Amino acid sequence: MLLLLCVSLFVIGLSADEHGGDNTVSFTADTFAESVPKKNHFVMFYAPWCGHCKRLSPTWEDLGKKYNEADPQEVVIGKVDCTQHTTLCSSQDVTGYPTLKMFSKGIDGGVKFRGPRDLASLERFLSEQLGKELQNDDKIDVPEALTGLVEYTDSSFRAAVASGKHFVKFYAPWCGHCQRLAPTWESLATSLEHDKSISIGKLDCTKYRDICTEYEVKGYPTLLWIEDGVKKEKYVGDRSLEDMKSFVVGQLGNEASIQKEAEDEPQPPVLILTSENFQNAIDKAYTLVKFFAPWCGHCKRMAPTYDELGRKFVSYDMVKIAKVDCTQEINRGLCSEQSVNGFPTLYFYKRGEKLAEYIGDRSLNDMATFITSHLEHDEL
Repeated sequence: MLLLLCVSLFVIGLSADEHGGDNTVSFTADTFAESVPKKNHFVMFYAPWCGHCKRLSPTWEDLGKKYNEADPQEVVIGKVDCTQHTTLCSSQDVTGYPTLKMFSKGIDGGVKFRGPRDLASLERFLSEQLGKELQNDDKIDVPEALTGLVEYTDSSFRAAVASGKHFVKFYAPWCGHCQRLAPTWESLATSLEHDKSISIGKLDCTKYRDICTEYEVKGYPTLLWIEDGVKKEKYVGDRSLEDMKSFVVGQLGNEASIQKEAEDEPQPPVLILTSENFQNAIDKAYTLVKFFAPWCGHCKRMAPTYDELGRKFVSYDMVKIAKVDCTQEINRGLCSEQSVNGFPTLYFYKRGEKLAEYIGDRSLNDMATFITSHLEHDEL
């Protein structure tokens, strides 16, 4: 009996130690509330019994060793035991383990990490959240955006807007209004991508605060018309595509040419879906949906091929090629409901019902063959 008790205590002790280590900071509700507003934090919310948490723990300790010992320290790597601090975890919308959240200094709310949990992916996410360039050996060869939307960084913004006319969205990833505007803003950029007299762009104010302060951005989203580096006007109208495009037309003074270009321009080959239009979009057709995250390297690499897939099926009324950005707050519930656990995830739907997950090669021919193999012959 004594031997059994000793073994049991040994196992319990081992289990408790699996999330131990000196490289990460363990928070309580009080220390979390005190520390997080003062500095950038990347926090793992976990349960000691959780198998995924145990597997992540060594990698999380490696991440902590690198960033918590850095000089200067740009981000604190920490963790919260949700079996001990249930109220804190509930307030952070922790519904599964582990939940990883990035908290930027001075910004309310956090950004959930939804990618692969290897060290390289975690570091890439951190670099993007901190507004840092990746090291040369970690850089991803990302093709130029096909939509015409320019995503600025601190190193590219000033040079880009120094001359010419620019319509820029200043935003924060956690901002609900920004997330609802995102698909329309991308459509605006797409509709004007061939007009070289104007650029449509966006700047993340949680990463590049100095620029946002310089341009007197006090709320999100803020839409500014900038000419030759100088703020000319703040857009305060309705955020519909038609109204924002009319604003651009008025600023440029060339309504006729833009209207003709819009009439001649084909519809975007890949539909942008959100939780608000998702069900309606997939109800009446066969739809392949890519669930993705903008920071995901695999998503970036497959983007040109996926756009080409959209163009291939653009003439088929019963086939839609679409995508959902799972990092947008408005879409997170949808991605969770659809069992999206990694990026990119591709699901094929038949009239509203999930038919299959595409797990094959991400070449154009293989994805097209997958789609056609599921279609009824009389619908092609």
